[in-house]
Amino acid sequence: MYALLFAETGLSPAQISSLFVIWSVTGFVLEIPSGVWADLVSRRALLTAAPLLTGAGYALWTFVPSYWSFALGFVLWGAGSSLRSGTLQALVYEELGRHGGTDRYPVLVGRSAAVGTTAITAATALAAPVLAAGGLRAAGLASVLVTLLCAVVALTFPESRRRDESPRPANPVAVLREGLAQVREGPAIRRAITVLSVMSVIGAMEEYLPLLAQATGVSAGAVPLLVLLVSIGGMAGGWFAGRGQGALAPALVLAAVCLAAGAAGAAARHPAAVTLVAVAFGLVQWASATLDARLQDEISDGARATVTSMAGVGVEIVCLTVYGGYAAGSMWAGPGPLFAVAAVPYLVIAFAVRRPERR
Repeated sequence: MYALLFAETGLSPAQISSLFVIWSVTGFVLEIPSGVWADLVSRRALLTAAPLLTGAGYALWTFVPSYWSFALGFVLWGAGSSLRSGTLQALVYEELGRHGGTDRYPVLVGRSAAVGTTAITAATALAAPVLAAGGLRAAGLASVLVTLLCAVVALTFPESRRRDESPRPANPVAVLREGLAQVREGPAIRRAITVLSVMSVIGAMEEYLPLLAQATGVSAGAVPLLVLLVSIGGMAGGWFAGRGQGALAPALVLAAVCLAAGAAGAAARHPAAVTLVAVAFGLVQWASATLDARLQDEISDGARATVTSMAGVGVEIVCLTVYGGYAAGSMWAGPGPLFAVAAVPYLVIAFAVRRPERR
């Protein structure tokens, strides 16, 4: 609900857009440095600090609302997201590896994404009564409290790396060079980073789902229900992650077909066609967990968070490209054709990953 807070404080649309730019640039700039840091210090400590930074930003917005506090809040939020990106994947994969359970990684990643989507859906439903009871300040306070809970949960993560290994020299340049060397000398890593980056196309398009739902001709009150249907598809894909990994390429082809057909049906004002879009979102969510696991399988532990953060940079670039492309394409086409175009990359990815999974 922060856009409403910005508007109520008197910010113009241009000022609100500038805040989003600050947020995006912060995450982009800090993505790789935070990954290097995660390969040098305690990852659990970084995962504990990440939500506290975000919570500090929310507190500024809630109790000192102004343009500059909003800007600083987005810097803190971007920094917190960067600390978590790459760090969480590296910690989970290496801890599983110490117990011989890396084959469980896609299952855990998929279920984590499914639970996250469920939590967002629940929070969205709770927003109405919270706003009715205490306004935007109550929503802001609730957001701060949730970040504190996140920090407490992060403290419970196991981290045996510091006990099992001798301390590494605090040389960020050496870690960055090691990460770059792994990418430069590992074609499988480069391919995995590229594929994971392009997989984020549908995630960026998710921001425009309400417009696609609206294009079906349903009433304004039914739009959230269609968006919820797509969210349920994504949740289902997360819960099935780790199963049937040999069908990755056919599943991506099916996702592309469903996305294009569903978008075409929505453009033809058939609300039921959004079900196909939900299937596409679920298949992509399922496939993303498998592809993330493939990347982790190829990276060595010395710079795992650093290399994973490089994939995060690729995701940011693809998302910004999608946002720009949608803005330009919307001058000539509606949501339906634009969502159909977004299906094309998944056909390309299906061709790229058609090889048998390496072990």
